[in-house]
Amino acid sequence: MHGQGAQPPARSAGTGVLLRVLLTACALLSCGLFACVPLFRVAYLRGRSSDWLLAWAGLALGVGGFAVVGSLPENDPMSDVALALILMLAIAAAVHFLVVDMRLQNQQGDMPAGYAPPSAQTVPSAYGYPNTPYPAAQTPTPPPYIPTPQPPHTPAPHTVPPQPSAPPRPAPARIDQVRAELDELSDYLRRQDGKPEGGR
Repeated sequence: MHGQGAQPPARSAGTGVLLRVLLTACALLSCGLFACVPLFRVAYLRGRSSDWLLAWAGLALGVGGFAVVGSLPENDPMSDVALALILMLAIAAAVHFLVVDMRLQNQQGDMPAGYAPPSAQTVPSAYGYPNTPYPAAQTPTPPPYIPTPQPPHTPAPHTVPPQPSAPPRPAPARIDQVRAELDELSDYLRRQDGKPEGGR
């Protein structure tokens, strides 16, 4: 699930200890019936084909050993050999799991809990192309466009748009005042033109 040879995300120390105890007990307390469970965990963690082959072989050996023990009479020495092989398989699977799990934990170093190591693949790859968690010298990309849901369209109430303000026009009283003054000036000039010069 993490790709070929990629490290899984880091886990806390308590979770790691609990997994070790449960998977080791699963192999030992079942007398080898579930000895393949820690082997499958190792195959899942490392992702190697040899680990997967070993896990499937452990499953076949465990089931086959119990089939031999169940089919032969109790006093047959082959049933004792099959039972001894099943018990050795359980011990070997538990020890192999503990060694590999502790080695992987040491390779991750002293990473804080909850943080994936730098070599871990944190984003699933798309269409079979490998993803690198830290791309080299890339420009930041904007976040993807996520459309927001629009409410159903309701017609807005009819409003009168604001009218652009026109330049202020002079007040009519001012025009009338100027017109009256011009009329008075005109009358004064006519009177002055109509008087004889000696009348001054």
